[in-house]
Amino acid sequence: MEKAAKYEIDNINPADIDQILAIENVSFPSPWPRQIFEREIDAANSYKRAVRFSGSVVAYIVTWTIYDEVHILNIAVHPDFRKIGLGEMLVRDCLDFSYDRGLKLAVLEVRTSNTSAIKLYEKIGFKTLRVRKKYYSDTGEDAYVMLYELKSDSDKK
Repeated sequence: MEKAAKYEIDNINPADIDQILAIENVSFPSPWPRQIFEREIDAANSYKRAVRFSGSVVAYIVTWTIYDEVHILNIAVHPDFRKIGLGEMLVRDCLDFSYDRGLKLAVLEVRTSNTSAIKLYEKIGFKTLRVRKKYYSDTGEDAYVMLYELKSDSDKK
């Protein structure tokens, strides 16, 4: 994570959407369309942050808050910036933000074939709850449902 120290996390704004779509399009078989990102920018229950390097978006995360849970909906890192800790930095920032707002759980779905993401989530402390069969309509692939109990830093030790 030391390599990620020169990167900044900030809120996503409308000017970021083109850069986010470029990352989205190379990261997912069925990328989100522009309209979804535009809607999320204005959504009150949506946490949306970007990692910037020299002013450019190189990673992003979008979540929803539902009751006392944060649902991680979308996270991606530009291929040129992977494997240096940016995904972990974003997820941990999201978890800290959610904990500070009194949320209790973080939930996500991840493709069963996405071993690098699964390893990241497990490293952070997410546990696999179950498999959702044929969750992804674009490929029919299964998803793992993963859960993380939000705790303060002192509770984690």
